Amino acid sequence: MDWSWEAAANSVPLLLEGLLVTVEITLLASVVAYAFGLVFALIRRAGIPVLSQAVLLFIEFVRSTPLLIQVFVLYYVIQPVGGMTLSPFATGVIALGVHYATYAAEVYRAGIEAVPKGQWEAATALNLPRFRVWTAVVLPQAVPRVLPALGNYTISMFKETPLLLAIGVVDVLARAKEVGADTFRVTEPYTLAGVLFLLVSLPASILVRRLERRAAHS
Repeated sequence: MDWSWEAAANSVPLLLEGLLVTVEITLLASVVAYAFGLVFALIRRAGIPVLSQAVLLFIEFVRSTPLLIQVFVLYYVIQPVGGMTLSPFATGVIALGVHYATYAAEVYRAGIEAVPKGQWEAATALNLPRFRVWTAVVLPQAVPRVLPALGNYTISMFKETPLLLAIGVVDVLARAKEVGADTFRVTEPYTLAGVLFLLVSLPASILVRRLERRAAHS
C-alpha cells in the first residue's frame, strides 16, 4: 500500500490520545511497581517466618509466568470471582505494577546489600531505632544506586502496554487499530504508533544511561 501523508496526518490526533493513555498507565504502574517492590524487598530482608517464604514464592511465580496470562487472569478470573469491577485501565495498571514489582524487589535487595557493612554497624552503635536506620541510613544510600535499573523497567513497562489491548485498554496501539479499521489504511497509523514509541523510549533510554554513569561515579 502506498504511503499517504494525508492519512498519516489525520491519524495523529487519535494516536496522541492513545499515547497519553500509554504514558499514564506506565507512570501509574511504575509507582505501584516500585512501592510494592520495596515492600517485597523489605519483607524478604526481614526474614519473617512464613511471610518471607510466601513473598519469595509469589515473586518466583509471577516472574515465571507470562504477563499477558496474568492480565487475562486478573481481568477475567480474579475480578468476577472476587466480585470486583475494575476498568481495563485500572486492571492494566495493577497487572503491570505487580508484575514489575517482583523484578524491582530483587533490584532493591541488591541495592540494600550493597550498603557498606560499616554503615549498619555505625547505626547500631548510635543506637538508632530500626525505622530510623532504614529511612535515614540504608534506603538513602540504596535507592540512588538502583535508580538506573528501575528506569530500565519503566521503559520496559512502556513498551509492554500494547499487551493490554487484549482487555480493551485504548492505548496508542488500540488507536492505530481503530484508525486502520475506519480508513482501511493500516500502514500509516501502525508506522506512526511505532514512531511515537520510539520518540518516547529513546530519550528515556538516554536519560537512564546518564543515570547509570552518574551512579557508577558516585
